[in-house]
Amino acid sequence: MHTPALAITRTPLVAVYGTLKRGLRNHHWLEGAHFLGADRLTSATLYDLGPYPAAKPEASRGIEVEVFEVSARLLAGLDRLEDYRVRTPKHGDYERVIQATAYGPAWLYLYNREVAGCPVIREGAWRPR
Repeated sequence: MHTPALAITRTPLVAVYGTLKRGLRNHHWLEGAHFLGADRLTSATLYDLGPYPAAKPEASRGIEVEVFEVSARLLAGLDRLEDYRVRTPKHGDYERVIQATAYGPAWLYLYNREVAGCPVIREGAWRPR
């Protein structure tokens, strides 16, 4: 189980790839987080769902993420936003998993739903429409 308090003990970092990035509409959820820098992850592929992207655990040529150090309170807020369900992670919209980044291990939200027919982003960043 990855409650926010235990999750922060394990790793205090989160890697974001969509609307949580700086300058985008949900970045306010990271208010108070410490921005560490950008990175590229080759362990995930993005899908453009329209208003936001979804990451799947599929190899890519490098998707762009921003890495932040967060508190347990901020991580709990992100869990609510992403519909991550601590007790039944496969039943929410997203599952929170640890991925290696240039700044150390970080939480990454992976999408649990179908993405068939959605545009694929195997390199670079998702851009809001």
